[in-house]
Amino acid sequence: MSKRKNFKQSNQLIEFSPGRDFFETARKKGVRSWILSHIFHKTNKIFIFVVLFTTILASILASGISVFIGFAVVEFLNADIESLIFYTITILILGLITPILRLLNYSLREVLAQRLERDTRKEFYGILLGKSQSFHDKQQIGDLMARATDDVRTLNFLISPAVSLIFESFTTLIIPIIFILLFYPVQLIFEPLIFIILFLISLRNYTKKLAPVTGNLRMNFGMINAMLNEALSGIEVVKTSTQEAYELKKYLTYAKKYRDAALAQGKIQAKYMPILFLGLTITVGLAHSLFLFNLGIMNIGQVISYIGLLDLLFFSTFISIFVFALLKLAGSSAKRLLELMNLKTEIDENPNGIQKEIHGAIKFEKVSFRYPGTTNFVLKDLTFEVKPGQTVAIVGTTGSGKTTLTKLISRLYDVSGGKILIDDQDIRDFALKSLRAQISYIEQDVFLFSFSIFDNITFGRIGSKEKVVEAAKQAQAHDFITALYNGYDSKIGERGALLSGGERQRIAIARAFLADPKILILDDSTSAIDSNTEDKIQYAIKNILRNRTTFLITHRLSQIRWADLILVLKDGKIEAKGNHNTLLRTSEEYRKIFVKKFDLDEQELIKGVV
Repeated sequence: MSKRKNFKQSNQLIEFSPGRDFFETARKKGVRSWILSHIFHKTNKIFIFVVLFTTILASILASGISVFIGFAVVEFLNADIESLIFYTITILILGLITPILRLLNYSLREVLAQRLERDTRKEFYGILLGKSQSFHDKQQIGDLMARATDDVRTLNFLISPAVSLIFESFTTLIIPIIFILLFYPVQLIFEPLIFIILFLISLRNYTKKLAPVTGNLRMNFGMINAMLNEALSGIEVVKTSTQEAYELKKYLTYAKKYRDAALAQGKIQAKYMPILFLGLTITVGLAHSLFLFNLGIMNIGQVISYIGLLDLLFFSTFISIFVFALLKLAGSSAKRLLELMNLKTEIDENPNGIQKEIHGAIKFEKVSFRYPGTTNFVLKDLTFEVKPGQTVAIVGTTGSGKTTLTKLISRLYDVSGGKILIDDQDIRDFALKSLRAQISYIEQDVFLFSFSIFDNITFGRIGSKEKVVEAAKQAQAHDFITALYNGYDSKIGERGALLSGGERQRIAIARAFLADPKILILDDSTSAIDSNTEDKIQYAIKNILRNRTTFLITHRLSQIRWADLILVLKDGKIEAKGNHNTLLRTSEEYRKIFVKKFDLDEQELIKGVV
């Protein structure tokens, strides 16, 4: 117990950890700290230094070209061929070095951007895998997909081009002004200084207006994806209900909201004033420099160079229209990612917990449970004991808590009250991976992955072809598998769409045979199997139940009769417990279930007619 408590106190609870988490502390501090921790992660610092150095050097050389052009113009007018050739060669060399530096700069910043996206994607996906089932119960798959793909991708654009161009635009603002101070009359500094002041004020207002709009844009994009995923996942229901027009209308409603948010962003960008300010600055600067030329303070070459330096400010002005929009979009995306990553989960993986082979003795001691975020208890004060190797059948009306009870055993959820013991140890003291590796869960709605049948049967396990075939034979799946176009290597489509319901369930049963778990949970797992097939696999199911603790949720009396213990649930409570014959005599609730199911008289049930 102490190991588990110490672990909880020192770490945020997670069900799965993909390895060392370099960004946990930064995530808690907020968006800025988290992004910076990614940018300066490990060897990224070297790349950042080179990018910054080449950006500054390229800006210096670009400004130098403008100055040397002015010198060349003067020497051309003075007919000094030797000096003209010198300045021409200098301009040529600088003109060649500058794009080479920019090429190196762009390459390295793209590496940084791709690394940021890669690391963020891994971090986000790993944390999603580590969240508890109650977390995933509340999420919309489409919105999660939008965050995991588009929001993470937007962080790539944060580095390249957004932050890189922002720094580059900053250098192209400052360095030309420095050159103006060094080479030209000091009074010419007023035009660019006034421009920079107006530019920064406008930029501040611009980004302030963009922030809520970009947040709204990202939110609506997530909603579109959520709606689209839901409609396509339930396409069969949509078609059978002839609701295509309704779904299209709903989609267009969300698309309109996204369009409106994009238009709002466009209107803000359309009112971007710095470009107008720059035009006025160049015009006034030209007039001022010509005035000084007429006074003899400047020569024509200096006038041309000065205007060339002012023209360099255009890059900073124009690029800021969309790079700051990208910056705000990336900030909104980062907030959406951190919003989920920083949500607390209820279950810890407890890697320092008990890791041993379990025997399967299970004890519920006054167990109560309510789903996180709700007030109503689904299970109330459950107490029972199961010996290793026993079979427990759980019966009850819909909503009585049957499935919820079984999910507590594998810690998909933690109890709200009481405790569950396995081999006299609280299940929270077990290492989660060790516990779940010894439990197999077969649900009514079987989930299969889109890869091959062989990979689905061996999912999470290591199995040879011979063992997989044997498991499939025991599950009565071998015959239909070999009849497929590629046998065990056949792809079965998303969620096993190319298989029937009964075939999917037999694949899941074969997976359980291969896993050889100590605890087996069958949640109405033969509901989609026809009577003929069921007769074939009854003996196989009896075999798999041997020497393992089994929980059955089923409406088939033939399976319930096998059970060593039957729990009758009603409104989350154990109404009665015992074996089949005992409950038929003593439990009115148990008899009602079968009277309703088989339309038989209670006395016939008691006499063993069914």
